[in-house]
Amino acid sequence: MTTDLDARVRDLLDHYDGPEACVADLLCDRHPAGQIAFTVVESDLRVHELTYGELRERSARFAAALAELGVEPGDRVATLMAKSAELVVSLLGIWRRGAVHVPLFTAFAPPAIEFRLTVSHTKVVVADADQASKLAATEYRTIVVGDAEIPAALRFDDLLDGHRPDDPRATPVVVGGDGLLVQLFTSGTTGTPKGVPIPVRALASFHAYQEFALDVRPDDVYWNAADPGWAYGLYYAILAPLATGVRSLLLHAGFSPTLTWEVLQRFGVTNFAAAPTVYRALRADGGPVPDGFALRRASSAGEPLTPDVVAWSQRTLGVAVRDHYGQTEHGMVICHAWQPDLDAAVPVGSMGRQLPGWSCAVLAEDADIEAAPGAIGRVAIDAERSPLLWFLGYLDDPERTASRFTADGRWYLTGDVGARDPDGCFRFSSRDDDVIIMAGYRIGPFEVESVLVLHDQVAEAAVVGMPDELRGEVLEAFVVTRGDGEGSAELAAELQQLVKDEFAAHAYPRTVHFVAELPKTPSGKVQRFLLRGKETRR
Repeated sequence: MTTDLDARVRDLLDHYDGPEACVADLLCDRHPAGQIAFTVVESDLRVHELTYGELRERSARFAAALAELGVEPGDRVATLMAKSAELVVSLLGIWRRGAVHVPLFTAFAPPAIEFRLTVSHTKVVVADADQASKLAATEYRTIVVGDAEIPAALRFDDLLDGHRPDDPRATPVVVGGDGLLVQLFTSGTTGTPKGVPIPVRALASFHAYQEFALDVRPDDVYWNAADPGWAYGLYYAILAPLATGVRSLLLHAGFSPTLTWEVLQRFGVTNFAAAPTVYRALRADGGPVPDGFALRRASSAGEPLTPDVVAWSQRTLGVAVRDHYGQTEHGMVICHAWQPDLDAAVPVGSMGRQLPGWSCAVLAEDADIEAAPGAIGRVAIDAERSPLLWFLGYLDDPERTASRFTADGRWYLTGDVGARDPDGCFRFSSRDDDVIIMAGYRIGPFEVESVLVLHDQVAEAAVVGMPDELRGEVLEAFVVTRGDGEGSAELAAELQQLVKDEFAAHAYPRTVHFVAELPKTPSGKVQRFLLRGKETRR
């Protein structure tokens, strides 16, 4: 049976975008009390089944506690927490109160935390005990999960024990589809982090992605391994599962290939989503691969997939991982989708087609018109024809907001460069400021990087353009070798020849640097701008 996907988009918008929208009801209270929301998995594989009834009762207590602390609807409440039951309770308590969540990544240092708290005007911070010391020098009201010696800090468990779930102050607040749900910040790779306010109606987009692209079904064992301190993890490991009511795994532990293998096997995960770095780490792991995988779907987002990872996943996981594309500002929009009505072959290296509810294009470099099929240009979203577009503009930054749109306001400019073939499949080339122009040739670094990682001695690679008097720019590569492998002149020559053979003779890296690691943002994106000033060899 074929689904009317446009009608489904309208249904989702009707559900999440209206003046009566109440986040506590949309994400929790409307689900049966005995239904499992999350299976929280500890590092030793012990589990706690977190039901909607438990979430409703505990988050109501927390909402009452926030009210007593002076948190009003619209106030900002931040979390500096790992994936845990307490995180989900905190989030639902924040939203039940009508407040706005400010996520903080646990790898942040105090200055990064202070910046986000200050800019967002946060009123209260909830922190894990092992993170609370980062807040010791601040004046923010702090709630600690666990035991930590922070002056004037309140204990999370004490607050829950001291308040009743039927407290009138815990009554869910109706904020409407235009009300704010989250105040998130971009990773800030090119300047200070940009604040992205996320309205309640964005839930329609998050729900649609889980349904259309991930094809998560009620009987799936779904696991999104991304960290909820960042967009993909928050949107699709927390918000989308709560919105759809589909049980999800939540791993309360740091990443390790061994633990990831164990969770995939032990819990019979059927639908898995993670960043490319996770799949690459699993591929590079030297331990034995467990038997008996039950994977039905595997998806990736954050950076483009290289063909070698796709081939590896087919051999090892029994399913070829698919590439999905999006940004903090709008969620996922272009995907090699799994939903049966959208499931179609795409060329190797393509990230797929636009999802229902979105209209995307590649604009010419020098005019706000669509580029010819196959031509490199600016990846853009048609704001007039994308009903799931929810971006409101950056927080207190009209200039940066304006820079994201064409002069007539029709096109949202992603800042990414790519191409679209005649069949509507998109191919990512690079971030706009990462394009390398050498002797008149425009070279996307990802295309060269995809070739370099085909070498069996290469774990990761990044390519940047360096100034050259004759050619304008030349390519230089930064390579991390596998295991205990060492870089050498011989290996550098092999890699240069590989690029010549597999991509283009003119696009080979003139210099190959062997480095211990690539600089990345906390969300795992390579910071090429740092490499442009890097000359240190391993």
